[in-house]
Amino acid sequence: MQNLGFQNFIQHADAVALFILAVLLIMSIGTWYYILTKGWRTWQSRARSREFLSEFWAAPSLEAVARKLRSTGVTEPFSHLVHHGFTAVEQHQSRQVNTLVEAGTAEDFLTRSLKRAIDQDKARLEGGLTFLATVASSAPFVGLFGTVWGIYHALVAIGASGQGGLDQVAGPVGEALIMTGLGLAVAIPSAVAYNVFVRLNRNTLVSLNSFAHDVFAFLATGLSTGPLLSDVERTSDRVIYRFQQSSGQTREVK
Repeated sequence: MQNLGFQNFIQHADAVALFILAVLLIMSIGTWYYILTKGWRTWQSRARSREFLSEFWAAPSLEAVARKLRSTGVTEPFSHLVHHGFTAVEQHQSRQVNTLVEAGTAEDFLTRSLKRAIDQDKARLEGGLTFLATVASSAPFVGLFGTVWGIYHALVAIGASGQGGLDQVAGPVGEALIMTGLGLAVAIPSAVAYNVFVRLNRNTLVSLNSFAHDVFAFLATGLSTGPLLSDVERTSDRVIYRFQQSSGQTREVK
């Protein structure tokens, strides 16, 4: 009776089967990397967003919010949006350079600035989702190709030996089906993670768009009545944008 099992399958696998296993392994490592890193960053960002929103609505004025941004920096989407709003107000009030980006009314300029902030956050939130979707849709077919290749070799071996009994068929076919199982094992976590992150991102963007209307109302009042107080001036020059991107680097938003 033949010795069955994954170890026996590896020992008898040819170059094509080993290549398919390597592809599935890379897919699995990439999937769990994004699940763990993106999950951790999403949890941190949501916790910081709740803290910022609580402090924002409890602040007595926009000047207090500006002081908070200067002390803590921008670490999540909602403070990033407020920072872009402050930057737009200061840039439009200074009017140092007349360019196309500053064209239009003050309200139009503020609207475009807030929209750019939301678009940047959306791009950051969607990082890694393409990889997860690709793995979820392609991993089962990669495994299926390995199964077909294994069954083909099993049938060739059976034809060469002239024996087609159950003992001769069960081992090769069972080992070939391992590829299908591996493909599903890679695809299922990726599909679940993709759906979870898409749902969380959608909720964040809905809340961010709603918050943008409030920020616009507060800052548009300052644009129409006059400059903000001196405590808010040059906020954009001092606030550090510490978004945890996939690269893990810190950059300054201008």
